[in-house]
Order: sequence, then structure tokens, then C-alpha cells
Amino acid sequence: MNILLVEPDYYTRYPPLGLMKLASYHRSRGQKVKLVRGKQDIYNFNPDKIEITSLFSYAWKPVHEAIEYYHNLFPNAKIRIGGIYASLMPERIKSFYPFVDVHIGLFEEADKYLPAYDILKDVNKWKNWNSTILFTSRWCLRKCPFCMVPKIEGKIRTVIGNIEEQVFPDHKELILWDNNFFAAPEWKRVTLELKETGLSIDFNQGLDARLINDEKANILAELRIQSIRMAYDIPSEKESLIKAVDMLHNYGINKRKIFIYCLYNFYDDEGRIGDTPEDFFERIKFISDLGCVSYPMRYEPLLSLEKNKYISPLWTKDELEYVAKARRVIGFGGAFPPYKGLVNKLNNAQNFKEAFSLYPTN
Repeated sequence: MNILLVEPDYYTRYPPLGLMKLASYHRSRGQKVKLVRGKQDIYNFNPDKIEITSLFSYAWKPVHEAIEYYHNLFPNAKIRIGGIYASLMPERIKSFYPFVDVHIGLFEEADKYLPAYDILKDVNKWKNWNSTILFTSRWCLRKCPFCMVPKIEGKIRTVIGNIEEQVFPDHKELILWDNNFFAAPEWKRVTLELKETGLSIDFNQGLDARLINDEKANILAELRIQSIRMAYDIPSEKESLIKAVDMLHNYGINKRKIFIYCLYNFYDDEGRIGDTPEDFFERIKFISDLGCVSYPMRYEPLLSLEKNKYISPLWTKDELEYVAKARRVIGFGGAFPPYKGLVNKLNNAQNFKEAFSLYPTN
């Protein structure tokens, strides 16, 4: 059986881990696989089945384009759609394409396999990829209303054994996609094994500041980490963040290597609560005063079909544009580092508008 694996042509910085694991899964059953990205001409490969992945719901158009293109190219092949958009909005996909199968959540059998990194060599975007991506655990104990993880990943659990056996030969970096690394039952074993690899480690999804203690801060300081990411999404996380930053700094981690995600434009319709521009300003100023780097994250509803179109009832379009422009002009890579000039601007500002305006306000 021939399996065509399709990554739609949406923006992403990382290769399709799910499809890479599916490749190993299908190969273990004697099936041939081929990976493509976007709409490609296919020669000398006639698929019996087509597996198409998906990302966030607002990236749905390339997914639909892939379905239509490959269905027309191979009308007799069975098509299955998986990934985030498929898991969140299966009925929408079926309403457009009744002939496809939609897989919801993780494909647990395939998730047990090592990714087939060799299939990336045939895709121009990924042919030079040299980092190993890992989930050492799944799920998260938090139930944040803006997050999809509890809806997709099931209960928290460790999902791999020895770390060294998971590293692809010649890779120089390990990228961890755990959604709450320190909430996993075997975090200590995994962290010690990460250290033994001697590789650069990227806790890509961030670490939970509420779970950082002296033991964990000490271990983190012994790893080869370019930066540490945490979050300050709601005011109640402030004290935990202070303690976490202080502990990490005490063990030798430079505060400028600590990135703090800062959610804004969020509103919970059920609880009728959300952040305001003034609240966002206070959080950004506080992170700056800590000496860390703040990274604003504009909220998108889980079922949003267009990116950057949602406006919270507590924000205005103009206020959101203030943040966007400030990130582009006085920020760096979308973040706000604790540069002296920026710190002074935030501390001298009396309100949100003064802080994020590019021009003097009266």
C-alpha cells in the first residue's frame, strides 16, 4: 500500500511531526510513504491513501486546497484529515468534503513511534532540518480557557523512554514540545537524561512558573538552554513569576534569557472576564522591571477562521494596532527586551496609550 503524507502550505517554523510519526507507523506495516508540502505534481507514486495534517483553525484554507487538489489528482485514494483544525472542527470539514475521514485527537498508535526524519529530505522547506523534536509527556494539568491541549491530548502521562534513543543521528538540538514539562510524573529522570545528551535544549512550549522550585531551577541551570520561556497571562500569576525568575537568576541564568509570554485581547464569554489594555500595560511594565523579555501573544479563539480578526469587548481595534506597531518598531522580533530606553518609556508612561504610542501623547 502507498501512503501519501501531505503538509498543507501554511506558515510554520517546524516540520510536521505527526506525519513523520505516521511515516514510521506505516513503514512498520510494510507500507510505502511519501511526504509532500502544498500542491505538488506526483510522479511514480500512486497512493492508495492520503493523510493530510492541519494546524490552527485560522489556517484552514491551505488544508481545503490540499484536499481538493489531491482528491482531483487521485480520485480513488482514501483521504483522512488529522491535526488541530480537524480535531476542533470536524463537522465543518465533513460539510465541505463528505468523502473524507476526519481523525479527532492524537493517533495514539502512531504517537509511540520515532519520527521518520529522512522523509524531510524530499521537501525543500525541511531538507536541511537538523533538530530532534520530542514530546516527553502529553497533556497539562491546567485548564486554561484559551488552550486546546486538554481537548486533544487526554490525561497527563510520560510518553517516551530513554532520551538518548530518541535523538536522530547528527542532530545538534533537542526541541521539547511538552505542554507542561514539570507537571509530568517523570520530569526528573527526563531532565537528567537531557543533560547527559550534551545537546542544546529548547523547552519550546514554555515552562510553568508555578511549578519552578530550587531543585528544578538548579537542574535547568545545568542544561544547555538558549532561553527559558514562561507565561504571565493573568495577574494572579505574578507572585509565582517573581519567585521563579529569582530562583533561576540565583542559579546563574541571565534574566535576559528569560522570555515571558503575555497574553492579550483575551475574553472568556462564559466567565465574562478578560484582560484590558491597562492590565496588559502593567504586566509588560512589570516584566520589563524584572529585567526579562516580554513577548506579547494576541489571543485567537480556538475556532477562529481568520487570524487577527477577533477583538475582545474589552479592547478596541485601535488599541490592538498600538501593540502591533510597537512590536514592529520599538520591539525586537515581536518581543520587548529590557533595553534601557524601552524600560524608561514604560516606567514614564501614565497609561497604555503613552506606553505603546510611537509618538508623544498630550
